[in-house]
Amino acid sequence: MNRWHPSPFILASCALHALLVVLLVARPAWWPLLLGACVANHLLLALAGLLPRTTLLGANLVRLPAAAAARGEVAITLDDGPDPAVTPRVLEILAAHGARATFFCIGERAAAHPELVRAIVAAGHDVENHGQRHRNHLAFSALAGWRREILDAQATLETLTGRAPRFYRALAGIRNPFLDPVLAQAGLRLASWTRRGYDTRNTRADDVLARLTRGLAAGDILLLHDGHAARDGHGEPVILKVLPALLSALAERRLHSVPLRTALS
Repeated sequence: MNRWHPSPFILASCALHALLVVLLVARPAWWPLLLGACVANHLLLALAGLLPRTTLLGANLVRLPAAAAARGEVAITLDDGPDPAVTPRVLEILAAHGARATFFCIGERAAAHPELVRAIVAAGHDVENHGQRHRNHLAFSALAGWRREILDAQATLETLTGRAPRFYRALAGIRNPFLDPVLAQAGLRLASWTRRGYDTRNTRADDVLARLTRGLAAGDILLLHDGHAARDGHGEPVILKVLPALLSALAERRLHSVPLRTALS
C-alpha cells in the first residue's frame, strides 16, 4: 500500500468547495453564484475523467521513462483478454518476433481461462490489472465500487500468476477522482498509452497500423486488444494482421517491445 497524494487539481477543487461553504454561510444571498461555481468545478472534474492521458486527477503513465527510450524500448500493451480464440495466436506472433508485451487482463476472463493466463506468463509476458468485471458504468463508481473492481481483480490475477499486478488500466481510460486513492491502497500505478489503434471497432488493419506507427518512437506505449477485437471482412481478428506488421515496423526502427515492468525497472 502506498500513501495517496492528491494531485494539485484535486487539492484546488477541495479548497474551492471549502471556500464555497464559508461564503455560503457568510453570504447566503450569493447562493446562485456559489452553486454555479460548484457545478462548474464538477463539470471540470468530469471532463478530466474523460481524458485518458491527463494527469489532472493523479499520476498517469503515458510514456516510458527516458532511460527506457534511450534503450530503444516501447511497450505493446493488450487489453480485455484473455480470449481463447485470439490470445494463443497473439502469443505465437510475439514469440516469432522475440517480443514481450503487457497483457491487461479482465479478472473474470482470466478466471475462466486460467491456462491462457499461465501461458502468457510462461512466455515471458506480464499480466496486469484491467478490472474484475469490465463494466461500462465503472467510471461513475464511488470508492466502494472502485475497490471491488480493482481489488477483486488484483486477488484473481495474483492467484493465477503468483505475483501481484503493478499497473492498472481503466476501461477506455475513463475514470473519476475516486480511482487514485484506491490505486494507492492497492499499490498500483495507472497506465494509459501514447497512441492507440482503435482495433475494437476499426475493421481495417491498414488504418489501425497507420494510427500506431504514425510518429512511432522509442518510449511509446501502444494499445491493442486481444479481447473484444474487431473482425475484418473475412471474420479474422484485426489484431492478427496488425501485430506482425507492427513488430516489423519496430524492427525497422531498431525498437523492441518490453513489458512495462521491465521498462520501469
